[in-house]
Amino acid sequence: MTGQADCDVAVVGGGLAGLCLALQLKGRDPGIDVVVLERNRHPVPEAAFKVGESMVEIGAHYFANVLGLREHLDAAQVRKFGFRFFFSDGRDDLGACTEIGVSKPLPTPSWQVDRGRFENFLGERARALGVRFLDGTTVRAVRVGQAAEPHEVDYVGAAMAANALGEELRRHGGSHTIRARWLVDASGRAGVLKRTLGLAEPNDHDAHAAWWRVEGLLDVDAWGDVEWRARCDPPERWRSTSHLCGPGYWFWLIPLASGAHSLGIVCDPATHPIDTIDTPDKVQAWLRLHQPRVARALEEGGHAPMDFRYLRHFSHGCKQVFSGDRWASTGEAGVFLDPFYSPGSDFIAIANTYLCELVQRDRAGRDIAPHAALYQQLYFSFYENTLSLFRGQYPLFGDPQVLTYKVLWDYTFYWSLLAPLFYGGRIADIPLLGRLRDTARRAEVLNAAMQPLLREWGQRNAAIGVEASPRYRGVGSPPMLDQQAVPWFREMNRALADPLDEDALLARIQANVARMGVLAAELLDYARDAHPDIGDHGLAALLESDPPVATDPLPLVPPAWRNAA
Repeated sequence: MTGQADCDVAVVGGGLAGLCLALQLKGRDPGIDVVVLERNRHPVPEAAFKVGESMVEIGAHYFANVLGLREHLDAAQVRKFGFRFFFSDGRDDLGACTEIGVSKPLPTPSWQVDRGRFENFLGERARALGVRFLDGTTVRAVRVGQAAEPHEVDYVGAAMAANALGEELRRHGGSHTIRARWLVDASGRAGVLKRTLGLAEPNDHDAHAAWWRVEGLLDVDAWGDVEWRARCDPPERWRSTSHLCGPGYWFWLIPLASGAHSLGIVCDPATHPIDTIDTPDKVQAWLRLHQPRVARALEEGGHAPMDFRYLRHFSHGCKQVFSGDRWASTGEAGVFLDPFYSPGSDFIAIANTYLCELVQRDRAGRDIAPHAALYQQLYFSFYENTLSLFRGQYPLFGDPQVLTYKVLWDYTFYWSLLAPLFYGGRIADIPLLGRLRDTARRAEVLNAAMQPLLREWGQRNAAIGVEASPRYRGVGSPPMLDQQAVPWFREMNRALADPLDEDALLARIQANVARMGVLAAELLDYARDAHPDIGDHGLAALLESDPPVATDPLPLVPPAWRNAA
């Protein structure tokens, strides 16, 4: 690289996004000089450290396979038993509520990560690979270099450090400026570059959250009878990311390997204002009203709170994340969507992969501006498509009928296109993405029509009081809506790990999107059965102009699911 720089890449922020980027850069080019400046002293505390403990397929593949961290995940974190959804608002009998989930783990693994434990491990690994990881440093300012000039970061370093590299860190005590060929903002919500360059951009998804960790694992499997527990093999629902749902909100339960449980409320401020959940006492009162089984478990003792935080309007965008002038943002320093479906680590994986491609091109002396523009266009497209899953959809969390179908649809959308591209190592493959343009566009427009259809369906259900019926409320003996028992759904998950060449991957994605069309037609029929005059939001014309051809046994939605919902 040219320019009088002190390092090749300076990363502001040594959390999940920044440390993973450093590892990925080193994995591609061991000779690259990476400096990571992190505000927190290491080692950081386990359990009560950072939110964002659940991962899904793209993030899981990134950590386990791209970064080579599978051994740590298996040995030191919790293997996840999938997502699980309960329609349990106001209910104390979780085992008698409608449940969506898997009876057995799906083939493609994911994990729950204790963020403190994981980031400590990432920091140690980064240093072992030669990354200059400077914890306990405070960044005061950044200056973006013009043309080929290096960028500059002013920081105050730690005077002392209680770890094996203490002597190196002591030399960095006091005020310093580091000059770097590349500047990457991984500072989370501090958004150092975003603030410096005026890149903050709101989006139209409004939600609040409150979260905390408690000592000891909550025994979710004890919240139902023997028959209910036996629906899962092994009977370990506690390893799931459980979502306890009600109108306008969902509540998470995530187990941590350090022996704590992560709890959180995410809600639409129109139905659950932030001032109803902004203190521990208010949260407990809220739980007594909306999730009394959780409230009772916490009040029985042995689960002392370890921390508490809340955040207003957490979803945000960014005007630019990649620049041909050798700067970028990754993680929450750029965009953040919503914790539902746990997409945060996915977007770290995608952003970091694009960044590595750009740095590698630059080190080879090639022009990066066109690729920076293309990668940003793709990244923002993934962001907007994923944002559509959440925008205006929070009322559906109280609707077992519609949310059942929405979860099925949203998974299918995710596993059809974005996940196989990342698993196949092709997320940055511009020629292949060009070949997929029409297929990707069809997936996008199908989803763009499906989300408002689902929203209107839920609004019509609410208007006629569907939720008052005993079947709808899950009273009696509701079935477990077992995703493991849906052959095509299970196979989509398994097939993510198939090693495919370019043509085979193209064919796989085209078949996946064709399945999306078949599922869309089914769901439109179900919506019309429930509400004959419901709007189709352009879906009917789309399906008529390019009729989907089924290759799976029909219907795709198991009849038992439809009857239950």
